[in-house]
Amino acid sequence: MNLPADHIRLLFGLKMRQMRLDRGLSVSELAQQSGLSVSYVTEIEKGRKYPKADKISALANAMQVDYDTLVSLKLSKKLEPISDLLRSKFLTEIPLELFGIDPSDLLELLAEAPAKVSAMIRTFMDIALSYNMSVERLYLTMLRSYQEMHDNYFPEIEAEAERFLNEFAPVAAHTTEQPVGEALLTNLLKTRYDVHIEYFDPLSQPELVSLRSVFRPEHRRLYLNVALTSEQRSFILAREVGFQYLNLKNRPYTYSWVEADSFEQILNNYKASYFAGAILIRRDVLVSKLTELFARDTWSNDAFLQLITEFGSTPERFFYRLSNVLPSHFGIDQLFFYRFNHTAGQTSFQLTKEMHLSRQQGPRGIVDEHFCRRWIAWTILQELQSLQQTKGFDGTLCRAQLSEYADSGLQYLIISVAHPFQPQFQQNISVSMCFAVNDALKRKMKFMNTSPDEIPFRVVNEACERCGIFDCRERVAAPVVLQKKRQFAGMKKAMENLR
Repeated sequence: MNLPADHIRLLFGLKMRQMRLDRGLSVSELAQQSGLSVSYVTEIEKGRKYPKADKISALANAMQVDYDTLVSLKLSKKLEPISDLLRSKFLTEIPLELFGIDPSDLLELLAEAPAKVSAMIRTFMDIALSYNMSVERLYLTMLRSYQEMHDNYFPEIEAEAERFLNEFAPVAAHTTEQPVGEALLTNLLKTRYDVHIEYFDPLSQPELVSLRSVFRPEHRRLYLNVALTSEQRSFILAREVGFQYLNLKNRPYTYSWVEADSFEQILNNYKASYFAGAILIRRDVLVSKLTELFARDTWSNDAFLQLITEFGSTPERFFYRLSNVLPSHFGIDQLFFYRFNHTAGQTSFQLTKEMHLSRQQGPRGIVDEHFCRRWIAWTILQELQSLQQTKGFDGTLCRAQLSEYADSGLQYLIISVAHPFQPQFQQNISVSMCFAVNDALKRKMKFMNTSPDEIPFRVVNEACERCGIFDCRERVAAPVVLQKKRQFAGMKKAMENLR
């Protein structure tokens, strides 16, 4: 594998520094014995300079090692994790600037404290291996952090969406009319971008059942799953227009399963999806409709569902669009979003997507523990399953809940929507938006001040293993983590009392 020049310089400097330390030489001693200046040796060790052949020979002689040994890129066992990092795609494919990191600063950190940084890198690698973290999952985790850093609002993509709408779908202000539909998107793809639409049937090609679309660039064809709803088709078509309109060349070719060769592909996939949401749910119209909804004296589940229907959106896409505009246009930035999947008849629930703009409590991914069963995201799935089994219900439910965390006392308004996801597998899905109850929320949502008692209230927690609500009927596991914590606190107190 070819390494960038700055990585080769760093590897050489790290190796030379480790050899110098192993031989008990100071920088000044090595400089004196090799006939080089102290400042030049220091620059080499920090990865800023790569010496010419005659100077490498002088350094090798001073440390009594072979020339080939010194220039070899193989590091000692202690520094192997850094070598692995530099040889991986991380530093070359992750745009560190997006996270406010100057790559040169990171390289200098590696050079300044290689042993400590190496141990930290090894720890992260071991954790990733222990939990079978794929490259795609790592990239998605980094993307989520990037979204959270920017409150999931990107003005440059919003501006591109506005430009597209003004060019192809101008409408009167504040109307829910949806001029961006399948016909317009299909026509644009065909006539402007030479992309043709075909369909595949998962009944005859069961290997493709989990895919919603496949793009074949060599044929300029977008293949859609025939089982998609109209809302799903519109989004996929809009997403494909996003790739073309934004000229995003490095991209994944499947949806919703994505195999990524680089972080750039994951990032471009997000940009195209953001663009799709922005042209399907116009920002100005959404802000207007939300202002009306928040001004109501009472909360209405039906009114919220009706709003989703008016925009011709899936609940998940609608919630995601909310996460774009609420922080930027309403000042509501303490929120988080999550999605659960549930198969009828099973007792397990899978957290399949999450995003936190709130820096406080929230249902982040939990390993080897059981989520609190009092969350509305779970109870609405149980209610949906019951209605499906007893009344043949095949629609969508919306429920709201005021949740107060038992340990912290923090309160959240949670709005959850549940609907069939893959009916053929009896699988349902719930998507939820959670708002921290604070002064900003109460100022924007009138119903929080006039009729909060009309919204069901429950005390909740994060996980059964950490929960001190011992009379909880929904508990499915013992509070082992809480018990260990209390035992440790008792032990510490007993030690303090020793005389």
